[in-house]
Amino acid sequence: MQDADELGESRDDQIRRTARVLDMVQQIAVRSRYWTRKKLAEHYELGERMIQKDLGLIRVRLGLPLRNDGDGYYFEHLPHLPTTAYSFSEALALLTAARAAQAIPGVNSAELAAAIARLEALFPDTLRPMLREATEKLHSQAAAGQRKTMLAILHQAWIGRRQVCIDYATGSRGGEIGQRVVEPYHILPHGRSWYLIAFDHKREEVLQFKVDRVRAAVLLDTTYVIPADFDVDAYLGHSWGIMRGAAGEPETVELLFEPEAGRWVAEEHWHKSQQSEVLPDGRVRVTFFVGITPEMVSWLLYYGARVQVVAPAWLRERVAEEHRRAAGGL
Repeated sequence: MQDADELGESRDDQIRRTARVLDMVQQIAVRSRYWTRKKLAEHYELGERMIQKDLGLIRVRLGLPLRNDGDGYYFEHLPHLPTTAYSFSEALALLTAARAAQAIPGVNSAELAAAIARLEALFPDTLRPMLREATEKLHSQAAAGQRKTMLAILHQAWIGRRQVCIDYATGSRGGEIGQRVVEPYHILPHGRSWYLIAFDHKREEVLQFKVDRVRAAVLLDTTYVIPADFDVDAYLGHSWGIMRGAAGEPETVELLFEPEAGRWVAEEHWHKSQQSEVLPDGRVRVTFFVGITPEMVSWLLYYGARVQVVAPAWLRERVAEEHRRAAGGL
C-alpha cells in the first residue's frame, strides 16, 4: 500500500528514492553512530524532513531495528540471510561477477572481498588456485583502461582509509611526473573527468588531483583518519566546478533554457544551489548562487542559442563576446 507521499512521486522519483534508502542502509551499517539526520541531509542534499521520512521507511517498511542514542544512527542487528546452495556453474558465475565488480567505483571493497572469499571457499582446495588465477585475469580485463584501474584503487584506499602512493603528471610543468603519498578525502565526477580530493604529504595540504593524470597507484599499509571537520561542500565552497582559485565572489546567476535543453539541464545536478522552474511557454528558468569560473563560461557556450543569460549582466556580455570571437568577430 503506497502512502500519500509516494503516490505523488513519479516513477523516476520512486526509483531514486529506493536507491537512496538502500544506500542509506549500507552507509549506516558501515559507519555505526556516525550519521546524524543533519549529516544525512547534507550527504544526500535533501531537507531533514525528507531524510526523516526515509528513516521511517527503513524502520517500518524494511523492518530494520534502526536506533539513535544521541551520537548517531545505528542498527541493533541486521538479519542474516538463509544459506543458499549453488550448482558449480552458478557459483562460478557469481565468483566471476564479483571479481568484475571490483573494478566498479563505489562498491564497498571490504564487503566485496569477504563475499569473494566465501564464494572461493565453496570450491575444492585443489581447484581454488586455478579459479583465483582465472577470475583475477577476468577482473583485470574488466578493469581495462587507465581511468577505471586508478578509480578502483583510489576508491579502495578511500573506503579502507589507507594511504596511497601515486605517480602524478602535473598540469603546470608540462606533464612532469612526480611521486607523492596522499590520503583520499573524497572522489567525485565532474564534467567528463573524475577528481580526487586528498591530503598531500608533499605539500602538507588538501589538494585536488585529476584522476586521468594519475599514472600509477599503490595502496600502502598505513592508515589515516579524515578530520571530523572536513566537509567537501565547504572545501569546494560556492565556486562552479573544481577551479576553486579561479572563482569570483558568489552571486546569483539566472539562465533561461529552451524547452529541450532546459529539461535535460534540470534533470542533472550541477551545483548545490541549483533551482529550476518550468515556465508556461515550456522554457526552463535555472538559477544558481555561485562563484563564476571559466568552467561555467565554457558550460554556457556549449548550449549556444539554447540558453539566455538573464543575470548577471557582465556574464551575459562575456558569453556574447566569446560567441562573437568564435564567429570571427562578426
